[in-house]
Amino acid sequence: MMSSPFAMQRLSTADVPYRERMEFLHDFIGRHVGGQRFRLLDRNEERIDIAMMPLPGNLRVGQVGFPPIEGMRTRDLLGDGREHYMLTYHHADFEVSIEGKGMIKVPAGGMTMTSEAVHSEYRYASGARADVLMLDPRKLAALVPYVELEALYVLPPTAEGIPILKAYADTLRSNATVSVRGGELASRHIYDLAALVLEGSVHGGIERNERSIAAARLKLIKKDILERLADPELQVDAVAQRQGVTPRYVQRLFEMEETTFTEFVRNRRLEQAFRLLREGSGRWGTIANIASEVGFIDLSTFNRAFRKRFNATPSDVRAASLTK
Repeated sequence: MMSSPFAMQRLSTADVPYRERMEFLHDFIGRHVGGQRFRLLDRNEERIDIAMMPLPGNLRVGQVGFPPIEGMRTRDLLGDGREHYMLTYHHADFEVSIEGKGMIKVPAGGMTMTSEAVHSEYRYASGARADVLMLDPRKLAALVPYVELEALYVLPPTAEGIPILKAYADTLRSNATVSVRGGELASRHIYDLAALVLEGSVHGGIERNERSIAAARLKLIKKDILERLADPELQVDAVAQRQGVTPRYVQRLFEMEETTFTEFVRNRRLEQAFRLLREGSGRWGTIANIASEVGFIDLSTFNRAFRKRFNATPSDVRAASLTK
């Protein structure tokens, strides 16, 4: 299996001996990883878990789990040169302050975007997790003119684009890109979707990049399909309903790639059947069992489609695997 050049990097205080945890938290995680100072609100809870995936475009996609905590990007730390925008989806209520101003309350389900280039403070009164995107300010400014005029953006849970941005980032965290090209595309989609989320909050705004949004939606739809290939009742209507779009919209997305929903499903099923036949161990039983396992109801339909796709019968492929 090909290893991903964009593997998720994980870090946890739980992996450090108890006596060394506070030093590890404040010095390594705080200063070197996060560029922040922390104060735990409950000394009996000190576990912090960090997962971060680097991607092209000076982008990082991550998630952080933490106890009740206060954090500060103090003025003395600003000399470290960090300047990313930290776009964060909050799973718990959150408070944030920029440059010594009053705390702003952000409800669970909302997002904030904070510049690392300024002094800031934040507080989580309860333990939770946060989904984080570290965005290059220059790349973001190319999509969102005037974004750098503000160091803090507070985006309500109703802000357009939050659900699809969150879903796309979740997909990347759970399925690391396996190629440089794929990483470049994923990075571009994240920046485009972040721009969409910010559209209503930044002076001057931007026009939506419909092509990039469509590509992100199609990736989520394909993931949905692949998770349910074995279901013989897999239909475009059900997929569309789960994704919150119309069946016609799903069809149009596949038409962008010069294929159809039906062709995509059939080809993925045939490819899965080919892999099972190539195993040669017989663990999947008869060819009829394999056809059923990948979602085909009718064996004759499976045989015809398989021969057309691979210019060989299922029996040919199984026999070839047994002679190796």
